[in-house]
Amino acid sequence: MPKQNSDFRHIVLTSHPSRFGPKPIPIKWGSGDPMQRGPVIATLTKQTHRNVIGTHSGSYAIYRALAIASGSLQSDHRADLTNTSPVERIGPHNSWADPDKIVSLDPFGAIIGSVFQPYCQQGYDIRPTIAITKAHINMPELQESVAKGRLQVDGKIMKPGGDLVVTKAAIEPVWYLPGIAKRFQITEGDLRRALFEQTGGMFPELITRPDLEVFLPPIGGVTVYIIGDLQNLVDQNKPLAVRVHDECNGSDVFGSDICTCRPYLAHGIEVCVETAQAGGTGVIVYCRKEGRALGEVTKFLVYNARKRQEGGDRADSYFSRTECVAGVQDMRFQELMTDVLHWLGITRIHRLVSMSNLKYNAIIQSGIEIVERIPIPEELIPPDAWVEIEAKKSAGYFTTGTVLDANDLADVKGRSLEEGSGE
Repeated sequence: MPKQNSDFRHIVLTSHPSRFGPKPIPIKWGSGDPMQRGPVIATLTKQTHRNVIGTHSGSYAIYRALAIASGSLQSDHRADLTNTSPVERIGPHNSWADPDKIVSLDPFGAIIGSVFQPYCQQGYDIRPTIAITKAHINMPELQESVAKGRLQVDGKIMKPGGDLVVTKAAIEPVWYLPGIAKRFQITEGDLRRALFEQTGGMFPELITRPDLEVFLPPIGGVTVYIIGDLQNLVDQNKPLAVRVHDECNGSDVFGSDICTCRPYLAHGIEVCVETAQAGGTGVIVYCRKEGRALGEVTKFLVYNARKRQEGGDRADSYFSRTECVAGVQDMRFQELMTDVLHWLGITRIHRLVSMSNLKYNAIIQSGIEIVERIPIPEELIPPDAWVEIEAKKSAGYFTTGTVLDANDLADVKGRSLEEGSGE
């Protein structure tokens, strides 16, 4: 395959709105009518069509650039989306039309082929930001649960051999900048400047294009695993179990015993299966936020610092060592996590498999009711992870206090960042 043209002298580094000629399709965030809302168009093949800042597959865009530079991918390639539509329909829900409920993903991102068909027929390069499919997952912990009688092989949800039937959705981040700024009670100008400066000026349009209000950030996305009937998600009378889990590669994949991440994830899946088999639904929200969104390098540096300090690894310095290295204890910003729950149409969670106050507070502040919080059983905690557990107990994490009602929200608001990091 021939190399792409390497002459970069004619590349337009910064585009500005023109007073003349066609304007990009406006995005009216929060409109319940997708044609009035407008599609997210991040095409790189026709600059005049672009109505957002950034590009699709944000964190993988550099690999795409490398593929183009090396000649293995044509820069003008357009995805053939034949037969790629969702295998299950999610929404639309009332929350999709509320600009305060969803600000960090495109609720129409999975159904662009149907709701934006007129634009597609006109030649606009519109690509999904959400994909929904079906799959089986199989974990040794689930087989053990079946062997011990905690879960049953029903042939529909849990298959013989331990295969678990799930519907799963992959979600790319799509940020509505005015909504993000409002969520964090800062000005949009301050948000844009911080994003511009802290990415080394990678996105000059954050500063030069105030007319573009949607940004596709180069960060990891979210995967949602749904167990049981999707229709039950919006039925407040049907039991719903939810586990919101932030990525921990060392534990989730390789079984590291310094934390409780994989045991808690496996326990959360078990609770979700149990709930689905009882006539409800279970949801696992898996967020790509390694090391509390501080990154794996920082995470391993903190491990070294904790174990080499005088007296060894201790609960009383668990959070402070993280802050010494990273400057903060946590950068996951659970305030944005709730968007995916609203995309699913969830208004009540009967069983939240988490004892993180950050997650709990974010969810109830967003207007979703939580009936019960479920901690990790002590017998699932690895021996080397008790430092983590004791540190979090000291920080007030492992509490099962009464669920806050609407009158308590004002007291909770703003406290989440004062209570340490979550799971």
